[in-house]
Amino acid sequence: MEWLFDFPDIFNLDTTAIDKSVRSFAVSAEAVLDVIKGGLNGMVNFVGMLLSYTPWPVFILLVVFLGWRIRKSLKSGILYGVLVLLIGLVGLWGLMRTTLAVVLASVAIALVIGIPIGILISNSEKANKIIRPALDTMQTMPVFVYLIPALLLFGTGNASGVIATVIYAVVPVIRLTSLGIRQVDKEVIEAAKAFGSTKWQLLRKVQIPQAMPTIMTGVNQTLMMAMAMVVTTSMIGVRGLGMEVLNAVNRIEIGRGLVAGCCVVILAIVLDRLTQGAAHDKKKSMEKANISEGGQGNETR
Repeated sequence: MEWLFDFPDIFNLDTTAIDKSVRSFAVSAEAVLDVIKGGLNGMVNFVGMLLSYTPWPVFILLVVFLGWRIRKSLKSGILYGVLVLLIGLVGLWGLMRTTLAVVLASVAIALVIGIPIGILISNSEKANKIIRPALDTMQTMPVFVYLIPALLLFGTGNASGVIATVIYAVVPVIRLTSLGIRQVDKEVIEAAKAFGSTKWQLLRKVQIPQAMPTIMTGVNQTLMMAMAMVVTTSMIGVRGLGMEVLNAVNRIEIGRGLVAGCCVVILAIVLDRLTQGAAHDKKKSMEKANISEGGQGNETR
């Protein structure tokens, strides 16, 4: 009766063949991959250079200003500035800048890729049916799996970390861009068409502005998922706060890991609140615009 409990192994997959094919591809496409790697490293280095040449008092004042302008509260701005100041006071300012450079570069690439794809699948049901399974796979795949092909193709360092982060974090902005455009009021679209708007004008002047609050929520989620990859990508040589956490784990240094982990949390909270505030501002401005348009329409009638 053992056959009832021991599942039969019918397919013995040869995973070594997959590894060999990826390695052979890496060798044959080495020139192209080196160009991509150089471009990604250059982008991270450029963002890092901008951050490194920004004096720390200016950086903190900028955080306070953004918090005040976006959250409409000076207390919020001062709180965010104090939180960022704490990262420097514990001696992790340089690592914070490195982490922020990798995250910002990854998010920028994810937005450049994700927003056009979201627009595409929002206007094409066929494209949506093709891309949706890929998005489901990318969103549910264990994050460590993304490190393997990135490591094989680009080696250790920032380029591999950016690639893995983009693949992991690009899904929310694609989904929410598509959702926001699909949820635009049909009457607004019909009115724009009635006034002779082309598809490009309809997209640029009606659908994207109306969907902007939802798109900004997607940007926020992409940013948070990129921050979640900080520690994971440290396993393939990405430096910053994640590497500090990884070193603390390897050496079983609880205090060091706790401090670095809290700094990651602080950075994530500040970025989250700023992007959430931007999304909220977009939503309020759209509501005011709709109310004013409705009032003008009533006066005309």
